[in-house]
Amino acid sequence: MRSEAQAVVIGGGVIGCSILYHLTKLGWRDVVLLERDELTSGSTWHAAANIHGLHDSTNISRLQHYTMTLYKDLEAETGQSCGVFQPGSLYLAQTVEREHQLRLQAAKAKLYGMNFYEITRDEAERLHPLVDFTGIRCIMYEPDGGNVDPSGVTAAYAAGARQRGAEIHRFTPVMATEQQPDGSWIVRTPKGDIATPWVVNAAGLWGREVAALAGLKLPLQPTEHQYFVTETIAEIDGMDRRLPSVADRDGEYYLRQEGKGLLIGAYERDVRLWAEDGTPLDFAHDLFPDDLERIEDNMMRAIDRVPAVGTAGIKRVINGPMIWSPDSNVLMGPVPELKGYFCCNGIIPGFSQSGGMGLMAAQWIVEGEMQYDMFAWDMARFGDWADETFTKARVMNQYAHRFAIHFPGEERDAGRPVRVRPVYEMQKAMGAKFGLNYGWEHAAYFDADQPDTPGFTRQGWWESVGREARMLRDTGGIIDISNFAKYRVSGAGAEDWLNALFANRMPRRVGRSCLTPLIGKRGGIAGDFTVTRLGEEEFWVIGSGMAERYHQRFFADVPLPEGTTCTSMTKAMCGFNVAGPRSREMLGRLTNASLATEDWPFMASQWIELAGVRVLALRVSFTGDLGWELHCAEDDQARLYEALLKEGENLGIGPVGSRALMSLRIEKGYGSWGREYSPEYWPQEVGLARLCKLDKAFLNKQALVEVIDKPAREELVILALDEKAVTASNADATGGEPIFRDGQGIGRVTSGVYGYSVGRSLALGYVKAGRAAPGDRVEVMVLGRPHGAEILAEPPFDPSGERLRA
Repeated sequence: MRSEAQAVVIGGGVIGCSILYHLTKLGWRDVVLLERDELTSGSTWHAAANIHGLHDSTNISRLQHYTMTLYKDLEAETGQSCGVFQPGSLYLAQTVEREHQLRLQAAKAKLYGMNFYEITRDEAERLHPLVDFTGIRCIMYEPDGGNVDPSGVTAAYAAGARQRGAEIHRFTPVMATEQQPDGSWIVRTPKGDIATPWVVNAAGLWGREVAALAGLKLPLQPTEHQYFVTETIAEIDGMDRRLPSVADRDGEYYLRQEGKGLLIGAYERDVRLWAEDGTPLDFAHDLFPDDLERIEDNMMRAIDRVPAVGTAGIKRVINGPMIWSPDSNVLMGPVPELKGYFCCNGIIPGFSQSGGMGLMAAQWIVEGEMQYDMFAWDMARFGDWADETFTKARVMNQYAHRFAIHFPGEERDAGRPVRVRPVYEMQKAMGAKFGLNYGWEHAAYFDADQPDTPGFTRQGWWESVGREARMLRDTGGIIDISNFAKYRVSGAGAEDWLNALFANRMPRRVGRSCLTPLIGKRGGIAGDFTVTRLGEEEFWVIGSGMAERYHQRFFADVPLPEGTTCTSMTKAMCGFNVAGPRSREMLGRLTNASLATEDWPFMASQWIELAGVRVLALRVSFTGDLGWELHCAEDDQARLYEALLKEGENLGIGPVGSRALMSLRIEKGYGSWGREYSPEYWPQEVGLARLCKLDKAFLNKQALVEVIDKPAREELVILALDEKAVTASNADATGGEPIFRDGQGIGRVTSGVYGYSVGRSLALGYVKAGRAAPGDRVEVMVLGRPHGAEILAEPPFDPSGERLRA
């Protein structure tokens, strides 16, 4: 066994072997995989191993499509069979909402050149004569869908890795992972120690235990999961072809051919957690006792849909463990607090995602960044606030609602609240409905009488949000922005450190702010920040709240000068944005400071006393309107809020939630990180190139230099949808909808909403460079159906910034 390696992968399941294989594909040869038992032990060996390409997330769809097309290439490369069966998959919609979801996925498939399209009932019956399609609203067909052999796929990845020089050691448990003073690691095993700069935790059911060796606690929880295989079914026995699989997610089961029978699996509401105190170390190729009564309701729905199941005997039952994250997505990426420690844990659809996941992990480790924005998979989306109580509650919800539609902007209550601010109860009493942002509860809108129902179409709260948006534009509004990430950078090297980190030049005058991009490893936008100079050696930095832990990786890449500190103030400080045409008048009644433009211009800041509370006030506003951000100590938040609400009441100014803020910022054409801004896009593609100062050094400058003069691949645009179309569908774009022109896919929506103050349904999105220009007509696939739209030359609200700078 090697005593040194470029990377050590812990875990010999399908994901660990895929990561090892893809590391060798990217040129690393001195890599080692350690497996405590036999390859496929744990969850891999008993997986149903279904494969499908489409997902609600565009980038996850891309990676699932890559995975599906990889398996046959892998067979050809290694000579190892992956047991690939691709008779296709049928997707059934029983409800209007499921039809919307499937039609949207079909539109995305057309945009990205994937095979997924609608077929008639007659066509479906010819493909699968055992299915009763009564009550089905629409049927989509994915010709490449099917299943693979779990052991064969794992063995093929292992074979491909070995052929390129990788070592795999079975029956080699990891006893310790010890970080050295230089950040590298010693991995200790009974067969010897390995020194490596990278530890990769792909330990599956033992992901928590392996993480604990490095002092980490991952939000993971295993559950039981059952499927069964029927005896031979006569109709199948007489066929000379394989039947397509059936995805009847409204029925909450999945079904495919297995041998001459059928395999049926279910995600039941009666969830069983397992190994809550830790996965047993002697567990390997083990199963739990059968408990089919728990999935009886799901089985009956499957029998109603495929009557042959009801008369077939049961050949075998598989009841085995799966390990989940709180949102059922993988926990992937380098641990921000530990150099050289990479996680890839909590994978559910492993055989649909194994290839893409292995490729992304290898790119991140070898090249420093993935080609796609995969924040939905980034382990940094959770912090230590995601404790055991939260994790178990969310996992139970995710399992029980595995096949439920995840609607745009949907908020689920399980495990909440986790983190609240002092004004939480006050907002709750005012009728606030809350969203979740990196563990924090934040007000989405205020209306005690309007429940927060999810859906693709406009819900009852749509008008509640509209009232808030119009109020802010007409008079003013008070928005809780406490969930923004906030940092205090101080010390003699503060300015130098910030200049070395960010692409823009830091403000030189006290009381001035700047906007600045953070550049990724490939020259894209890794973040956007507001930096304010508070003193000669003190700065205030504001960024995306949900990305606070994610951004720690970039901050760590630029060592702090001696005597300089960067301290997160997100918990210690709260904030409000007071904005609107009467915001100056309102705030002026609460402070002796002059708020006049000549004394306080746009992008200026100062400490002031407001209603007896000391606040840091910045004249900026994500609404695009006249306004100030007010940041105060957490202990002062309730007192400040009460004063703002009381004074605002006299002027018709009231509380405004995050959904109205979304509408307001899109009216102004403002992008946001995680939607419009991501590492996938270059500054010139998002309108931020002017904020990148190439006459100074900064993090990843060379990567930016290599792309900054290239023509834009895509361009960020703002669109207005035709009122007749959105009225007919009762729906606005929400994000992810493809954009077509003359039948050709040219882009996608990143954010969409109704612009209440301008009376238009709006969307921000990317279109391929040169394919459309302001004034051109396009089609946006809202609900998967074409809605006419026009690309606007400028934002519909205050395009010249007169209100903002008034």
